[in-house]
Amino acid sequence: MAGAGILIVDDEADIRQLLRVYLGAQGYRTLEADSGAAARRAVDREVPALALVDLGLPDEDGLALIRQLRERVRMPIIILTGRGETVDKVAGLELGADDYVTKPFDLRELLARIKSVLRRAETAPAAPAEPEALHFSGFELRLREHRLLAADRTEIPLTHGEFKLLATLAKSAQQTLSRDAILDLTHGRGAGPFDRTVDMQIARLRRKLGDDPKLPRLIRSVRGVGYMLACPVHP
Repeated sequence: MAGAGILIVDDEADIRQLLRVYLGAQGYRTLEADSGAAARRAVDREVPALALVDLGLPDEDGLALIRQLRERVRMPIIILTGRGETVDKVAGLELGADDYVTKPFDLRELLARIKSVLRRAETAPAAPAEPEALHFSGFELRLREHRLLAADRTEIPLTHGEFKLLATLAKSAQQTLSRDAILDLTHGRGAGPFDRTVDMQIARLRRKLGDDPKLPRLIRSVRGVGYMLACPVHP
């Protein structure tokens, strides 16, 4: 899979340089991130063919980043870890990582593992295609066009954040999502744990959907937990 983009997430510049030079010589194109936040920005710009993720990041635990990346995109992940504890490796694999390599690693072994993981990814069944639109309570949410249409086919203007939030709720219709889960799926946890962005966006969405804020029938609050789109949704 020569030429594939490989994301290197490691706060050690010498490790990133070593991997950049070595993988580049093997025909791979590399992307780099020195933190979890930088990794999310890189993935937002381009989904790589594979990510190498160090568990000891400066801004957050690498295990948390792996979970977030798994929720955002479909790509193989190999853990790079200097930790000796088996529990970290097991936790990473349970979160969806495909393999792990312990530092200090042999470059040839790492290359072999990268090739093996990429081969498995190529032969894995493709993920179900996302529908072009989701329909609920007379509304049509056009996922590819980022548009919301009312029952009379007029467009209801949404901000980018409002659209992402509504799409997230619609894809998990009739299931309660916590504020943290919503932030993970829509903002990549760029906001703090007490951020009220979700609550404000919910209030705006209710107004635009004509949902009574005192007795909402579409977007319901679950006290102490979060929110849910309470109506059935179909493609």
